[in-house]
Amino acid sequence: MGEITSRAPSIRDVAQVAGVSTATVSRTLSTPDVVSKSTREAVFAAIEETGYRVNLAARNLRKRETGAIAVLVPNLANPFFSRILSGIAEVMMEAGLNVLIADTKPTADGEHSFPEYVRQNHVDGIIVLDGKLRHEKLLDRGSADIRAPMVFACEWIASIGRPVVTVDNQEASVRAVQHLLKLGHRKIGHICGPPDNVLSSSRLEGAHGAMQSVGLRMKPDWIYPGDFSLQSGAEAAKLWFASTDRPTAVFAACDEMALGFIGALMRREVNVPNDVSVVGFDDLEMAAHFVPALTTVRQPRATMGRAAARMLLERMRMRPEDRVAGPAPRIILPVKLAERESTAPPPGRGEEESKP
Repeated sequence: MGEITSRAPSIRDVAQVAGVSTATVSRTLSTPDVVSKSTREAVFAAIEETGYRVNLAARNLRKRETGAIAVLVPNLANPFFSRILSGIAEVMMEAGLNVLIADTKPTADGEHSFPEYVRQNHVDGIIVLDGKLRHEKLLDRGSADIRAPMVFACEWIASIGRPVVTVDNQEASVRAVQHLLKLGHRKIGHICGPPDNVLSSSRLEGAHGAMQSVGLRMKPDWIYPGDFSLQSGAEAAKLWFASTDRPTAVFAACDEMALGFIGALMRREVNVPNDVSVVGFDDLEMAAHFVPALTTVRQPRATMGRAAARMLLERMRMRPEDRVAGPAPRIILPVKLAERESTAPPPGRGEEESKP
């Protein structure tokens, strides 16, 4: 019978099983994107076979790092963020980093909550999904040479020059309204996002631009306030229903508001799309399964999360002085319009008539 040992598997054991050097194993664990896919797969397979566990505490003590990044989310209850977070976690897990998620939703006094571990630089990097955080809260984290690098995803703060991963919200909104125009709609309304939000203003501007390009305008009464919630969509439906001069189509700045709008109208026996067409923005999982299935702008949310995570890893490897050299990079991801059952030609106008 062979000798039984209780020795924990070491990085040398992983290297031997994978057929690579210990340096390659270390490189794969710390910066997996710099090694080939075959090497990465071999090392991870060897880790699983040997049962090796990375000693993050010891590794990070040597490198003066924490082994974690933070993601600041404006509202964790919003299903929009789920796939972005999944994309971030996927990349960070491969890099051997933990992901700390903080909900920055404002408290009762209107202040955005901000985790102490971020303020004290107890993370190696930060991904910000909240464009309404106060400028000074994000930047008041010590001198630039010790401040954890930061990347914005989806939303951003224009006054802070940091990398951004997003979509062209204005152009995507133009595409949504153009879809309604091609169906024959001329009276088109819009449910806005929260005031002073960079996404809200971009999407409203795109909607206005699409209308103006064909010599039309969006009446002020057809622009409904919203806050990216189901409830604000339902409130917009009340305003639409109470009006004597209603738009025949409504473009909502997010899917939740679009679905809240449709649900409230259905309870009033208003048919979508026969009485009014509705377009959303985001393509949440529920959009395709709703009745009627929602026509919406599809954002590549998981891709956005992965791109933001990779960009942050790149910034984390840079010297602090190099992070601020030159303009901050900006990645604009493509969107698609998912055409479904919530849009149709306006009442009294057939399919053939609506064609240009």
